[in-house]
Amino acid sequence: MSYSTETIRNVCLLGHSGSGKTALAESMLFATGAIDRMGRVPDGNTVCDYDAEEIKRGVSISLTMAPVKYKDVKINLLDTPGNFDFAGEALSGIRAAECALLVCGAKDGLSVGAERAWKMLGSKPRMIFITRTDEDNSDYNACLDALKAKFGTAVAPIVVPVLDGDKKVTGIVDLLHNKAYEVKGGKTVSCAIPAAVADDVETLRAELMEAAAGADEELMEKFFETMELTPAEIAKGLKAGVREGTVAPVLCGAALSGLGVEMLLETIVDLVPLATDMPAEKAEDEDGKEVTVAIDPNGTTAAIVFKTLSDQYGKYSLVKVVRGKITPDMSLYDTTTGNTEKLGRLYTLRGKKNEETKEICCGDIGAIAKMDRVRTGDTLCDAKAIVKLAGMPYAEPCYFRAIVAKVRGTEEKIGTGLNRLNEEDPTFKVINNAETHQIVIAGAGDIQIDVLVSKLKTRFGVDATLETPRVAYREKIRKTVQKQGRHKKQTGGSGQFGDVWVRFEPNEESEEMVFAEEVFGGSVPKNFFPAVEKGLREACLHGPLAGYPVVNLKAVLYDGSYHPVDSSEIAFKTAANLAYKAAMPEASPVLLEPVCELKVTVPDQYMGDVMGDLNKRRGRVMGMNPTGDGEQVIEAECPEAELMSYAIDLRSMTQSRGSFVMHFVRYEQCPPDAQQKAIDEAKALADE
Repeated sequence: MSYSTETIRNVCLLGHSGSGKTALAESMLFATGAIDRMGRVPDGNTVCDYDAEEIKRGVSISLTMAPVKYKDVKINLLDTPGNFDFAGEALSGIRAAECALLVCGAKDGLSVGAERAWKMLGSKPRMIFITRTDEDNSDYNACLDALKAKFGTAVAPIVVPVLDGDKKVTGIVDLLHNKAYEVKGGKTVSCAIPAAVADDVETLRAELMEAAAGADEELMEKFFETMELTPAEIAKGLKAGVREGTVAPVLCGAALSGLGVEMLLETIVDLVPLATDMPAEKAEDEDGKEVTVAIDPNGTTAAIVFKTLSDQYGKYSLVKVVRGKITPDMSLYDTTTGNTEKLGRLYTLRGKKNEETKEICCGDIGAIAKMDRVRTGDTLCDAKAIVKLAGMPYAEPCYFRAIVAKVRGTEEKIGTGLNRLNEEDPTFKVINNAETHQIVIAGAGDIQIDVLVSKLKTRFGVDATLETPRVAYREKIRKTVQKQGRHKKQTGGSGQFGDVWVRFEPNEESEEMVFAEEVFGGSVPKNFFPAVEKGLREACLHGPLAGYPVVNLKAVLYDGSYHPVDSSEIAFKTAANLAYKAAMPEASPVLLEPVCELKVTVPDQYMGDVMGDLNKRRGRVMGMNPTGDGEQVIEAECPEAELMSYAIDLRSMTQSRGSFVMHFVRYEQCPPDAQQKAIDEAKALADE
């Protein structure tokens, strides 16, 4: 069936890990006939969690499409992971959807995941679904009160729960459509509005009319005149409020019994904004100037690739069409790579299943197969109207682990596998550290990196282990020393002779070694100067303390001698090395460690714990800046060696509410204790 922009709704499911997003998506698929049997997350048979890693761990790891059809409207559900290590997947979902559905558990109340999702959404429209209201110890009212206390007057319930005496919900009343539902025999059926909640229904319905009227001047006038609005008028006002972000409708139910699912589907159809209702998108033109792109079904084609799937089922580029439409065999320009791409077959994905389609219209979401050169974040557009749409604002990876092959010789396979996985998940980076000779993965946290290692084994057959990355220290000298380097070797025939006197001085002006010569009277011929310099530069790669490169050094060749027959470049190079080795231990060498600049964003209540922890890590707090919403940004400097597990430790200290970014700034002298520890580690490594 073909759809138009008016019959498309895009909804992204957000919330804490384990809050019930995948189960709710499964229930919506079942209720609309998209599947004939409901799967369960513990059983590993749901539509959205189909990856082997997701089934093994019992949690969502990547964004999954699950479109459903309800009343001739196509609702594109985007199920995203709630685990904070996979926040990039949630950002991709937010980028593609017009509205987010925050899923909260009635037992859990307001979770950290819901708080973070609300913050990630910015001004994006949102609704809230309180699920698992039928379970023991569930408390819908407590969860609703927590949401109102945190997010204010925007939180507007459009449902009245029917309780069974304690806190379990056995039925609901849909205030928007004035319908009631109850659970009978494990299934949801329509029923009359119970007399026990009739007064609550009238009260809340009046509040809902007032909220709807506040979003539209015409409705406001009518409401003041008659104090009554029709269901269609309430929906019109609420839709405007949702679009502007002033109203966040709250619904409730239970995925297992299906309670509230039909109401949710109706509410999505009525209240979720169309793509064409949304403001024009910010973009750049061919010259890099800022422009806006209106969502226009009749305009020239422009689409954003918000997700790439690259697994055993093939490679698919998931696109959201912002302008025009996409059809097979179309040629579109990739503004990131500069390539013109001929599109292959188009698909609608539902979990791991795909269904071929003949077009993806404006506002719709679909997949293009086998686009090998296209990456996540790329814009595909008409070559005659080039625009570059804004991509996803992924956070900088801040957790680092070195990956080591269990079997020697499989390092290349690790590199190839990680590059393939990076197409699917661009939120991690692979760093080949030439100094420490390690492959380092930079990600959001330990679970993300553990999943990558598991996928390397299952998909690419490579066994690997993780280690703490080695820190790239430096060494320098603190006093001037001059030493002779004399190399004399006599074998049969011509021998080797090189003799130099070199003065080694500290030089703070240049990190790289500076070579100079003050030779008088030709004691060392000029043609050997380059050999001396080369010998010193090679020697500087290994310092006297722990074998790290020596920086801030000036080496002055000021005297020496030579033999007219036996002297050679190799002899003077060796002599320079000997002078270096003799001088360094006496030049008061010291270890330098990399220092990073940190910006840690934490709620006010965790300030003391975080600052105390930074002091334990030898950090220096440089300042604090309030953000205006109950959070502070702590600016600090801290040695890199103390930050290897900071991403995990900060989550523990702040109940996952804290975040940070870090960047290298400079090298600083290492304190004696830390220096000795680094030297011992380097020696132990050398002895292995």
